[in-house]
Amino acid sequence: MSEYFSLSDCDVIGFDLDHTLCRYHLKETSRLIYESFTRYLVEHKDYDKDLLILTPASWDFCFKGLVVDLEDGNLVKLAEDGTVLRATHGTNNLSTEEIIKHYGSKREWKNFDSLNTSFTKSTKYYFYDNYFDLPGALLCGRVVDMLLDNEYVYTFFFSKLYLLRGNEVNSDFWKDIVAAIDHNYNTSAFKEDAGWYFPSVKRDPGRYLQPCSESVKTWLRSMKSAGKVLLLITSSHSDYCRLICDHILGKDWEELFDIIITNALKPGFFSLVPQQRPFRTLVNDVEESEGLPSLDKPGWYSQGNWPHLHQLLKTMTGKPEPKVVYFGDSMRSDMFPASTFGKWETVMIVEEMEGEGIPRCDAAKTNEAQAEPRGKKGKFEDQGMKAPSAPSEQWGSYFVDSHKSGEGDEESQKLTWCCHSIHKYSTMAIPSVESIADLPLNYKFPRFCPNKPCTTGYYPRPPDSLLRKFQSQSS
Repeated sequence: MSEYFSLSDCDVIGFDLDHTLCRYHLKETSRLIYESFTRYLVEHKDYDKDLLILTPASWDFCFKGLVVDLEDGNLVKLAEDGTVLRATHGTNNLSTEEIIKHYGSKREWKNFDSLNTSFTKSTKYYFYDNYFDLPGALLCGRVVDMLLDNEYVYTFFFSKLYLLRGNEVNSDFWKDIVAAIDHNYNTSAFKEDAGWYFPSVKRDPGRYLQPCSESVKTWLRSMKSAGKVLLLITSSHSDYCRLICDHILGKDWEELFDIIITNALKPGFFSLVPQQRPFRTLVNDVEESEGLPSLDKPGWYSQGNWPHLHQLLKTMTGKPEPKVVYFGDSMRSDMFPASTFGKWETVMIVEEMEGEGIPRCDAAKTNEAQAEPRGKKGKFEDQGMKAPSAPSEQWGSYFVDSHKSGEGDEESQKLTWCCHSIHKYSTMAIPSVESIADLPLNYKFPRFCPNKPCTTGYYPRPPDSLLRKFQSQSS
């Protein structure tokens, strides 16, 4: 395998939509998502309405890459080998001694092998991998805090948290959290104006969505002009996809892509027989009941699977094994399955890079300034709200963290499990598509390689914490 990667060598360029081509105003969107989940709990499940009240400092807890352990109620941050680097119960930090009490002297999380090798969901844990459910981590923590403050007794049974006063089961709060997610994000919610998320975005898309810069639009057109097949695969339903793309790419956005796949239900899209779903055609955003036996032409489809897509790409490119690169932001839904099952090249969008010394490119900064809602600019910055992609005082860096086995032991720097996964399942990592849109298609990017330093593969440069770790090892 070459140590370098170039888009000019690829036959097919694929994109996820949310947080990949489409960038959100993360602070506004996170507040909306948190409120959407919490209002469901308050209005439908009789939770305390004080959950809706947040201070700006509360958002420091919101950190991508956390795992909620449904067997003991802790939220944990993991190292590349499954060591628990940090943990909380509710939103309260566990000390080194408490972590060792929970996880043993080696601080090993027992479900790590299952998560690390499959990235699948489980009744024993939940992995916060994307910004659409990330505020749920803060909500979980605050619910536990509130219950502890009210002197509830809680226990774990069959991998679900039941809250008890004496022997009486009052609620199953994890089941309620999942119900809140489904209520706001299910495929009919957009059309029915249900929940709080979709109605809010429909009313004021500019408050939450950042239009793509002209450089990105030009970049997409240049790839198509160069004979590349352009592919859009999103788990969003067709109606929400259309709203987003109309806003970020313009009304003629469909002309940019040869194939559009909505409601792809990733990572299930990459599943093999017998789990694979058939492609379906759409009529007025409604899926036809009859699945297609195969794909015979480009167009807009719903659901589907990568083996049938692969056959179509062979026909379109005239190559027995077309080379595909896929841009995405989720390890669970994009990088791991596309790399492992599809054998695609993968480029991961890691917005956390911008929180660690990588400046936003000029196009992105100009675009964000133009897209900032009038009357909103500076509102949350003045209040001290942390962006979800920024490093956290409570959780540290997304990429590297210090580790101390016990009292008297020296601290060592470990790669986080999220960082290690990026190196393992991604070809390269960038903070945004804007960061590479002005480069020629034949630009050669250094790729992640097992025999190269862990800093190799990030463009335009590695995050600060990784640079410091590499420099300390070299000195």
